[in-house]
Amino acid sequence: MAAETESASETDDGPFTRWVNRAISDPRRVYRALFYVAIIFFLVTTLFPFYWLLVLALTPASALSNMGLLPKGFNIEAFVEVFQVVPFHFYMFNSFVLALGTTVIVLVLASLAGYVFGRLEFPGRLPLMLLVLAISYFPPAAFFLPLFRFFAGNMSFFGISSPQLLGTPGALVPPYTALYMPLSIFILTTFYAQIPDGLEDAARVEGTTRLGALFRVIMPLSAPGVATTAVLTFIYVYNEFFFSQLMVPGNDYQDWAPLLSGILQYQTQYTTQYNLMAAASIIAVLPVAILVIIAQERIVSGLTSGALKE
Repeated sequence: MAAETESASETDDGPFTRWVNRAISDPRRVYRALFYVAIIFFLVTTLFPFYWLLVLALTPASALSNMGLLPKGFNIEAFVEVFQVVPFHFYMFNSFVLALGTTVIVLVLASLAGYVFGRLEFPGRLPLMLLVLAISYFPPAAFFLPLFRFFAGNMSFFGISSPQLLGTPGALVPPYTALYMPLSIFILTTFYAQIPDGLEDAARVEGTTRLGALFRVIMPLSAPGVATTAVLTFIYVYNEFFFSQLMVPGNDYQDWAPLLSGILQYQTQYTTQYNLMAAASIIAVLPVAILVIIAQERIVSGLTSGALKE
């Protein structure tokens, strides 16, 4: 009789009230609902832009004015025409070289700084670390004017003019390194501080210097942190637009203009080839996607090998 009364009351309630009552009795319903909400949010905000780029790339230029959610045609030739209209591969090469060079420099310098902050005791370590992190909160536009004047050769020190480096990697790599160094130092400091002192002491007893212990013991044991730092730095520099747009006059690939400048080359004074811009964007994303997949495997393998050693 009580069961019949309870079922009758559930029938009188609305669907939302019935779901809440069932969720209270079975919390897994809430977790499942939150999981579905997160998945839908991820699909809409992350994957839909890539899908829209694919639709734009496959739609012929004549049908772009009547776009829909599905491509009106299958213009696969757009991915070949990208390199015929603009030498886009040179722009990609410039971004790859700049990102790789900056990543190497950041890893070396941030590893040295991370070792000092994470494993050495000295007065003022915490305030200095906070100062390094505070620099990362400055907007890049705040550094542009003095850097532009310096790299344009308009500044002199003790009668010596600054070098003219506009349109060269020398005008791009230093700002990139300075912008992404604080976060890299923070990540590596956190990982290096977790390495037991006994491992470094054992390496020092065997005759290894501090630098040798850093590069032979601490960095291999901190593989997840090093991989994370390298991947984040590479992706940031690979996608950077502000300094690369302003430090490269003319946006020519011969002056080390990056891939974002190459994508803008499909937009002229009178026409904008949206399908080619979309195809170039998809091609530009592929190296980063491959890098992320490889880095995830490296991070997982580094964590697994560290757990087995323990």
